Amino acid sequence: MRRALGRWHRAHGRHDLPWRLTRDPYAVLVSEVMLQQTQVARVRPRYEAWLARWPDAASLTRAPRAAVIRAWSGLGYNRRAVNLWRAAAESLERFGAVPADERELRALPGVGPYTAAAVACFAGGRRTAALDTNVARVTARALLGEAVAPTLPNARLRAVATDWLPSRGARDHQLAVMDLGALVCRASAPACGECPLAGECAWLAAGRPAPPEPPAKAPAAPFPLTARFARGRIVAMLAEGAPLRTEEIVARLPARHRPHCERYLDALARDGLAAPREGRWELAGEGAAQGTSSMASPKL
Repeated sequence: MRRALGRWHRAHGRHDLPWRLTRDPYAVLVSEVMLQQTQVARVRPRYEAWLARWPDAASLTRAPRAAVIRAWSGLGYNRRAVNLWRAAAESLERFGAVPADERELRALPGVGPYTAAAVACFAGGRRTAALDTNVARVTARALLGEAVAPTLPNARLRAVATDWLPSRGARDHQLAVMDLGALVCRASAPACGECPLAGECAWLAAGRPAPPEPPAKAPAAPFPLTARFARGRIVAMLAEGAPLRTEEIVARLPARHRPHCERYLDALARDGLAAPREGRWELAGEGAAQGTSSMASPKL
């Protein structure tokens, strides 16, 4: 299966993605944070522009936090920009550079299990399983005969994915699995007739059993009705440059969000994205580089 996958990947893989042309842990970390829940086509130009502006961790940490937030605008989850900035600063302080060791990466603010494994594998060549949705789905189907990964205990899935890694060449293998999941073994309408693993795939051999019905849950609110949408709108307003009074921000929000504006601003302040100054609000760190923050950060 590994050999068949490798042959397919050499012919069909996404080899031109810019973050695959580097082994620099900092550049790989930037790409992994940007790619979370964001399409490759949207990330590519933003990634290239980011590295042209801040090519290493030192240049990023010298930048004012506000400039980093502004550069991130439009990629979603603006606090990821602050977490990335903090992780770069702490990497320099603790290790002298962004590390490629999984344990050291996990010690950085905001870096969770997937991000640490991905940087360790793709930058450091470490033999560790980075279970993004594509890798998890291909592993579940091809090796365990399951339609979707969430039906499996994560520890079992990780153990199987790790066993599948070759003793050498884990990076190339894992990139191949990712591409197979993105291009062929898709979540819906998988192209099994084009799959290099079709002859050995446990899910295909079992007749492609459907996943179990998920438990019923309340429908999610439309995105424009969510607090996340409103907070993003506020960050976009502040990114325009001029500090704004609370009442100016309220007036520019959709009507349903106006009563909650102060709560949104407090949340943005806690996340290190906005700050009050002289009765107005602005992006955190506007106009000056910031030191390393000890503020707790959500996991990336």
